[in-house]
Amino acid sequence: MAISAVALIVVLLVLMFLGLPITWSLGAACISAIALDPTLSFGVLSQKIFTGSDNFAMLAIPAFFLAGDIMAKGGLSKRLVAFADSFVSWISGGISLVSLVACTFFAAISGSSVATTAAIGGIMYPEMVKREYPKDYAAAVQAIGGTLGIVIPPSTVFVIYGNITGTSVSKLLLSGLIPGIIAGIALCVYAYYKAKKSNFPKGEKFSFRRFLISFKDSIWALIMPIVILGGIYAGIFTPTESAVIAVFYGILVCILVYKEITLKSMWTIVKDTAESTANLMLLVVTAQLFGYLVTYYRIPVYVTNAFMAIASSKTGFLMLIIVLLTICGMFLEVGATNLILGPILAPIAVSFGVDPVHFGMLFVFLLAMGQATPPFGTTIFVACGISDEPVSRVARQLIPFVLVELACAILFAFVPALSTFLPNLVSGM
Repeated sequence: MAISAVALIVVLLVLMFLGLPITWSLGAACISAIALDPTLSFGVLSQKIFTGSDNFAMLAIPAFFLAGDIMAKGGLSKRLVAFADSFVSWISGGISLVSLVACTFFAAISGSSVATTAAIGGIMYPEMVKREYPKDYAAAVQAIGGTLGIVIPPSTVFVIYGNITGTSVSKLLLSGLIPGIIAGIALCVYAYYKAKKSNFPKGEKFSFRRFLISFKDSIWALIMPIVILGGIYAGIFTPTESAVIAVFYGILVCILVYKEITLKSMWTIVKDTAESTANLMLLVVTAQLFGYLVTYYRIPVYVTNAFMAIASSKTGFLMLIIVLLTICGMFLEVGATNLILGPILAPIAVSFGVDPVHFGMLFVFLLAMGQATPPFGTTIFVACGISDEPVSRVARQLIPFVLVELACAILFAFVPALSTFLPNLVSGM
């Protein structure tokens, strides 16, 4: 392997270890490789950055961010919680099920794990403590529920993964729907078991009248994911166009129906979204340059050969991926893992005969699980910030939930139809 290729990897790892932000670590690694390679010029750097940003599909990222911010601050989270509470609070441990169900609904709106944990956790954690649930367990429920935010569409992580690996974004978005729902149900089953075992309290008895009232109040929020996915599924608009539709839908609902956002507060939301999107877009285009150099130096070929030596079959490869990404999730942030390992592992998966959409869903699901694994899980930090509980106590309560998601990951790895059924159905129509 050329010295420039070695520099690309070594500089990246060293700078990340020293604490430099991932954007600048990736950029410095690319500059080091180009400087040491006489066959490349720095014109490549500006050309690839321009080409990476001049992409229609990339417009979905700021649009989905803006739609999520509008819906999060426009009163949807409390309405979704009220609807979930009317639906399942009468079951043993019902309030914990409410948190998980509300997270599932909100994930389908925000597309962000951190936003899901913050929005739902901020409401549900105090309520769980009020009903005498252990504080560390209440915080753990918010952390694990938030992980579904990047699995259930819309998901900016799927959009980024699709752009840096060349996988269909619309198929990736659809691929996460069934696995996300299955994972949500599995988490609810464990929460119910835990509630029965620990004799956690039940909520109010089921009232059909209360259910209808809360359903009517939250109907506009529940329709949003149907509009987005239905439009993509029916071929009415692309994933990028669906993101813009989501923005206008959110504005109309939150200003005209719920009336919890004003034109003045709308400006604040747009400004906050612009700031967060600018940082993310810089990270994405830098990662695309890194992906180009990874391919140029044939690093996936070397890694493939190493994988072949360890895992000679598709089954062995998938098990190795589950172990690798579970470990990465403990130490790396989702964006870093996605941008660094996505371009390397995606072509290797294809060489083992794994469907690219199936692998993309499994990859993102394992990234989602990593957000709730200590010591560096992002949803853990958000939940601990809400609850003021130490990470160590919340992490202990999270272990069974993470094992449930790990079991789901194994299921999804070896039953590809769960992730490819909807995308194939759409493409076949």
